[in-house]
Amino acid sequence: MASYKGAYSNEQSLNFVIPIIVILFLGIIYIMTQRADSGFVSFILIGAAALTMFYWVKVLKKMTKDQKPLYTQAREQETKNWVYDLIKGEGEFVFVAEVPGPEDKIAVRLVDGILYIRGTAGFSKEVPIEGANDMQIFDFKYRNGVLTLRIK
Repeated sequence: MASYKGAYSNEQSLNFVIPIIVILFLGIIYIMTQRADSGFVSFILIGAAALTMFYWVKVLKKMTKDQKPLYTQAREQETKNWVYDLIKGEGEFVFVAEVPGPEDKIAVRLVDGILYIRGTAGFSKEVPIEGANDMQIFDFKYRNGVLTLRIK
């Protein structure tokens, strides 16, 4: 039930795209030099193509560093808005949170001190619980969208 941890890396895809762009521009510059009649206009066009290549490589690198993928931003915002209570008692924890969906669609697991919660509409969360490595979910209650767990 663990959620997907792989992150899309713009830098990895950029390492593939930039060499292709550079090769295309170098091909254009080569074709321009073959057609040039050693005139001043051809020299200007070759220079403009080279400058354009460097400019677009710089823009692509800046875009990947400054901009996160939209799905990551939405996921971070959703995580920030989700509130839960974790109450530590004597030898147990009580976890309370709102989880969307009917009771039969709610899935909960406690693995190595991480509480995995999955509801409907793509809702899934991971909550680390310190000191719960050897504990188990003892009681599961779900009413009116509120999940209550006892962990012993």
